Amino acid sequence: MSKSLPYSMKDVQYDNAKFRQRSLTKVITQNLLTSNVKRECIKCSTGRFLVLLMIFGVAYLMLTHTSHVPLSDGLSKNIGTEEGKNFFTDKNGRFKRFWRKPPRLPPRLSPDEIVSRNASISKNGKSDPGPDWEARQKRVKESFIHAWSGYRNYSMGYDELMPLSRRGIDTLGGLGATIIDALDTAMIMGVDEVVHEAGSWIEKHLSERINGKGQVNLFETTIRILGGLLSAYHLSGGNNSSTTKGPNPAVYLENAKNLADRLIVAFTSSPTAIPFSDVVLRDRSAHSAPDGLSSTAEASTLQLEFNYLSYLTGDPKYSLESMKVLEHMKNMPKVKGLVPIYINPRSGEFSGENIRLGSRGDSYYEYLIKVWLQDQGKNLTYLHDMYKESMKGVKELLVRKSVPNGLVFVGELPFGHEGAFSPKMDHLVCFLPGTLALGATKGIVKEKAMRENLLNFEDLENLKLAEDLAKTCFEMYSVTSTGLSPEIAYFNVEGHKESGPGGGNKNSKYVDDIIIKPADTHNLLRPETVESFFVLFRITEDPKYREWGWEIFEAFEKYTKVDTGGYTSLDDVTVLPPNRRDKMETFFLGETLKYLYLLFGDRNVIPLDKYVFNTEAHPFPIRDNAVRI
Repeated sequence: MSKSLPYSMKDVQYDNAKFRQRSLTKVITQNLLTSNVKRECIKCSTGRFLVLLMIFGVAYLMLTHTSHVPLSDGLSKNIGTEEGKNFFTDKNGRFKRFWRKPPRLPPRLSPDEIVSRNASISKNGKSDPGPDWEARQKRVKESFIHAWSGYRNYSMGYDELMPLSRRGIDTLGGLGATIIDALDTAMIMGVDEVVHEAGSWIEKHLSERINGKGQVNLFETTIRILGGLLSAYHLSGGNNSSTTKGPNPAVYLENAKNLADRLIVAFTSSPTAIPFSDVVLRDRSAHSAPDGLSSTAEASTLQLEFNYLSYLTGDPKYSLESMKVLEHMKNMPKVKGLVPIYINPRSGEFSGENIRLGSRGDSYYEYLIKVWLQDQGKNLTYLHDMYKESMKGVKELLVRKSVPNGLVFVGELPFGHEGAFSPKMDHLVCFLPGTLALGATKGIVKEKAMRENLLNFEDLENLKLAEDLAKTCFEMYSVTSTGLSPEIAYFNVEGHKESGPGGGNKNSKYVDDIIIKPADTHNLLRPETVESFFVLFRITEDPKYREWGWEIFEAFEKYTKVDTGGYTSLDDVTVLPPNRRDKMETFFLGETLKYLYLLFGDRNVIPLDKYVFNTEAHPFPIRDNAVRI
């Protein structure tokens, strides 16, 4: 019995007799016998006579009374006459019942009985319990194992698998990126065999790779390798673990520290607070990209990882160097909180005017709110202020609606805020719904946040925008022949119609809203849309996000799965069968399948009010939940 109920069945007697019909005679008799009328009237013969007279008088009036009832045609019939039939006799002259017998009501159930009955109905299969999300989550786990088996069999130790060619390729510096990106996914899913295989490889080979490899990208290495190692350290129990599913967790932290000591030179070598984009690991040197520029997103998407490493080791240097970037950004000129996508590490100034939330701009905005969430105890309110200002700028300058059906999307300003608006939206922008929802409720369930008056009007507005954008991201999948999103989509807007063949699904309601150009039809197994579905489901508890996620998962299964192991990117999602690209990105195991697994599972696993995910889906505990070595 629920504790919220103030009573139980035994506390209340449900007398079904109160619903049994009682005759009019009994009602009158009982009332007369139990009222003061009885006591007063029976005292004198006059009283008795008057009572009898009243009863006979009423009976006479009822038997002889007629009336006129207006009908819909404006006429009337004499009720009680031959024309209208006698009120007290039927057509055969038999005496009718004067009082209609009321319907017998069913017995009233107590709250406990109602709960018991509903549980019994559900148990007996008489009501639809909905999809079996546990079974669907298991399907995602099986897909992860299939992806890993292809990688392990054909490319173990390489950065990525080419599943069609059945060989490996190094695209991220040769540090075995898929192994490290997939490790914490295996831990969350409980795939112990993969945890053991990945952990053993890291223990035997990673230190040698870090010490001997050449050039790597600071951003990619930080979010995938450093982030993956730190998350694995935490999820394996840190220094308190006695697990036998892999190596001693200290192996993960030692390799993370070794790697970070080499990556930090990108900060210390730069004449400004903006780090160089590339590092040579073996000789601990750094340099800028060939054009001399760093992307804004890459420079400002390093802080979660370096902050957490400082927390674990007690060495503040990692945090101090990385946070200089955001402190520098705080004082830079902006357009309503929005910034260009390039920055010069030698001058510390932004380069160009291109403003977008797609590639090279996206995770700058993501980390403003996430770094603040990671450690709210520090004096980081400026990050929250920067985030709020930037989201106002997004709504004012970048958000539009498509025609004819009004999909909400986020466009670009390739020539700055005074230039023309471009109705172009990268799939990468689909990170934004999740970030907006996280910024609105801080990871707390919406219902609870509203009950405790934690949301203001701006928070609710941002949450509504998040849901609208998530709908658009889903339609970017649904509009194609394969049910998988292109890398980039364009939107028709009032006064401007884009040209292009579209997505191929003529049954989509939004076939005239979304335009997909030939150069943008590829799909890289990206995670951003299912990431936002995961966050929005956790916060709003709306089951549609699970349903949408399942549709996307089924499309991945149908068109990207390779029978011999692994999954492949696609060249064109608008045609059937789609051309295959022969590459499985590390983030398919590290992000896409992880977010789908969490979307279909128990909401208490990696709760959003206790963890923050880096931009590669590696979860770090929020400060109050973190444990030092």
